[in-house]
Amino acid sequence: MLNWNKINTVLLDMDGTLLDLNFDNHFWLEFVPQRYAQKNQLSLAEAKQFLQPLFKSMEGRLEWYCLDYWSRQLNLDIAGLKAEISGLIDILPHVTEFLTALQQTDKRVFLVTNAHPDSLSLKMEKTCLQPFFKQIICSHNFGFAKEHQAFWAAFQAQQGFAKQSTLMVDDSLAVLRAAQSFGIEHLININKPDSQKVAKITNEFPAITDFREIMPPSTT
Repeated sequence: MLNWNKINTVLLDMDGTLLDLNFDNHFWLEFVPQRYAQKNQLSLAEAKQFLQPLFKSMEGRLEWYCLDYWSRQLNLDIAGLKAEISGLIDILPHVTEFLTALQQTDKRVFLVTNAHPDSLSLKMEKTCLQPFFKQIICSHNFGFAKEHQAFWAAFQAQQGFAKQSTLMVDDSLAVLRAAQSFGIEHLININKPDSQKVAKITNEFPAITDFREIMPPSTT
């Protein structure tokens, strides 16, 4: 699937790629509606009916990923609520093995995430993955989500990577399409981002269930 000799830079998404999306799905689809219902004296069904189209309307925009935005919109401490159930944060299978193998290569490895800085900080604290990356790239620092060309232009201007020798691994088709439009040569989709759900079938990009399928060759 991959010719590692042609890859110099590796860009890895966080939620649903390295980390189990079960945490985020449970948080936004169950936990936030529960707390919103309690605060506003609604039934859980009523809260979900109100919140789901609101969330849907922001998909792909930076606001969707912004904890401050949702704290204001919902009058809830979203960062605080995430911390409450942070015990659910988990690394997907074989991720640490893959990152350790990458460390033995000469590749530049970046974590590239749309996650809000507060969420990113919480997840790095829980998973201890930070040392595996040359740098952590947060789209909030550029003012555009990864779904937008402006993000990719700003990111490349900052880091100077070559598109034809860059690999992007992400669970979001919208992000992979944006990376493809920008000219990123090597694209891989994670088709089982949530350990509690069945794998998603897609033929749009090469897809893997876990990182054993694209493990870099050992240099030892």
